[in-house]
Amino acid sequence: MPDMAGIKVRNRLIPLLLIPIAVVVIGVAGYVLIEGWSFAEAVFMTIITLTTVGFGEVQPLSPTGRWFTAGLILLGVGSVAYSLSVAGEYLLTADVGTRLRQRRMDKAIKMIKNHVIVIGYGRVGRSAVATLRDSGQPMALIEKYDDKAQEAIDSGLTVIHGDATDDDVLLAAGIEQAKTLIVCTGDTADNLFIVLSARVLNPNLRIIARSDAESKSKMRRAGADRIVSPYQTGGKYMANIALRPHVADFLDVVTLDSGLELWLEELTIGEKSALVGQTVGQANVRQRTGVTLAAILRRDGREMITPDIDTRFESGDKLIVLGARAQLAAMEALAVAP
Repeated sequence: MPDMAGIKVRNRLIPLLLIPIAVVVIGVAGYVLIEGWSFAEAVFMTIITLTTVGFGEVQPLSPTGRWFTAGLILLGVGSVAYSLSVAGEYLLTADVGTRLRQRRMDKAIKMIKNHVIVIGYGRVGRSAVATLRDSGQPMALIEKYDDKAQEAIDSGLTVIHGDATDDDVLLAAGIEQAKTLIVCTGDTADNLFIVLSARVLNPNLRIIARSDAESKSKMRRAGADRIVSPYQTGGKYMANIALRPHVADFLDVVTLDSGLELWLEELTIGEKSALVGQTVGQANVRQRTGVTLAAILRRDGREMITPDIDTRFESGDKLIVLGARAQLAAMEALAVAP
């Protein structure tokens, strides 16, 4: 939403720049018309009068000229007082530091592509941001509440302070160039509206939305690719810990920040990759990179398979692989490049 107070003050700054020019023009014209001085003499007299440096008169002044000089001094003092008051009001009202910081963020957003946009900096949003940060993923945060936005800015995040239900705010976050949107505010109705807007602005965007269990079907129809219900997911996770504690511990290690050098990652096979057309046995990725190939999701999403040595790689396949960071980097290089 526009900052009306800031706009009002900025509108007053425009005449602030014009007033000194107008005062000088009045002074020069007055001395030329009243005293009959040359342009150079009139300019010099006007400047020393307005700056009150104490130089003597260029030429003796007539009584009318003296009254004009006195009025010019008062006009100059008044314009300076007005300028100081408006400048002070601008500094106090417009929050210059915040505006400059926001401009830097706007420039930073214009520079990035294929980034992730997170909407909402509550408990769920903070967790999502922390994980994205740990992975080094370029991202931007949209937050409408002042205190949370300031907290995110102070922590070094790129923040758009506004309401994500407004298309202009989504555009300011680079929605058209983003690859993924994570909608995690606590208001399901707002989340639904945001998903609808985002899908229209970027049809290719991957949208992950928070929703209550009752609204999942609506959220999917609105355009969300994945829907997460924190309470439902949390309950299932707690039950899995009770039923399969060691499996749950393993998933924590490979998907969360556990401090161990072991990660479960998703990689995509590029069109020019040497893997295209090879079988798992021929590619021998285990020996070449050290990763464990856990699953393959076909390009069109028609199936997820557990690969064997005869499974053939195709362009666009999503590979679910397990390994250390260096091993995953080697596998990524193999999957993307020839």
